[in-house]
Amino acid sequence: MLIDALTLQLGYNATLVAIGAALLGIAAGAAGTFLFLRKRALVSDAISHSTLPGVGLAFLVMAAFGGDGRHLAGLMLGAALTAGAGLLCMHWLTRHTRLAEDAAIGAVLSVFFGFGVVLLTVIQTVSIGRPAGLADFLLGATAGMLFGDAVLIAVAGALAVLAVWALRRPMTLVAFDAGFAAASGIDVRRVDLAMMGLVMAVTIIGLKVVGLVLIVALLIIPPVAARFWSDRSDRVLGIAGVFGGLSGFIGAAISATAPSLPTGPIIVLTAFVLFTLSMLFAPGRGLLVGWLRHRRQQRRIHLRQGLLAIAQDLPIYERYTLNLLVKAGLARPDGVATELGRLRATKACRDESRWAVARRMHSHEATVSRYDGLRPIEAVLTGDEIREIDRQLAEDEEGCA
Repeated sequence: MLIDALTLQLGYNATLVAIGAALLGIAAGAAGTFLFLRKRALVSDAISHSTLPGVGLAFLVMAAFGGDGRHLAGLMLGAALTAGAGLLCMHWLTRHTRLAEDAAIGAVLSVFFGFGVVLLTVIQTVSIGRPAGLADFLLGATAGMLFGDAVLIAVAGALAVLAVWALRRPMTLVAFDAGFAAASGIDVRRVDLAMMGLVMAVTIIGLKVVGLVLIVALLIIPPVAARFWSDRSDRVLGIAGVFGGLSGFIGAAISATAPSLPTGPIIVLTAFVLFTLSMLFAPGRGLLVGWLRHRRQQRRIHLRQGLLAIAQDLPIYERYTLNLLVKAGLARPDGVATELGRLRATKACRDESRWAVARRMHSHEATVSRYDGLRPIEAVLTGDEIREIDRQLAEDEEGCA
């Protein structure tokens, strides 16, 4: 059944929901990248929790006028209004009081979410409209979603992706260096507002699918995972979009096969799996690659120290160093160097003397500053430079002890 869901063969509504969730994930991953780079990830938490009173108020208004209180477009409009109010409150608190941004976020988040919980509780106790399903906005649910709701989420997700693509350049510049962006003529305040507006739009679109409690995870986890794969912002943006899209699509597909499970947590857990794989196996910053790089560097250092010890007829006490020399055919198990080991040791010792001379020569100052003590001197200096150093070495009558 999961294969049917992943290949979009589980019905028209399930297909639309999966596509909509994928588009939502792409938009969330891309928009979240700018929040992550701007170091304002917690703002999305305040925005998402501020939507709950809007859902309750929109339900009451639509039900009071005799309409269907659960109309998704109306609920999203109400959520957008209170999310905007929460954003303005947070902005006012940080600009006109001495509260730091994290304190303002905590105040807005808790007050708006508390108000929303009270409204939902009141709605459940009074006989107005049909409130069943409103609680799904907390954790997300796609089971029972109407065709019109799925179309609305898919279209809104596509528009959010287009908006992210159109605004990616100024938002990237502001996220990295707001001062340089301002000096370049970019209105940083407007770009910040556009960034927050985009995050708010993604949050509103994702309320039904992911839920307001967990939408922040879909905004933050994909860019954090993408950061393991690249140092370039455009690539991080693209990878975050791909990870977000995969999380939304796979999570919605799994949820379609198990309607009793909330959609939001499944999407977030899928994103977490991608994050874990990135953290372990990413070629640039992954933990496994980092550990292998450390082991390789450690092996090179021990080999170098072992060769220098052989060159100076010193005993090798470190067992790991001796094992490496034996494995490389440079020494016997009793610590006596082989012919190849003595040749390599003489070369290593001579290179150390060359570097000692190079450090005194101003013409090689820049090169020497980049030398890590392990690379062969031929990989760093040219043949002419090495011959010049050898001449200086002969004049000084210096050599390896």
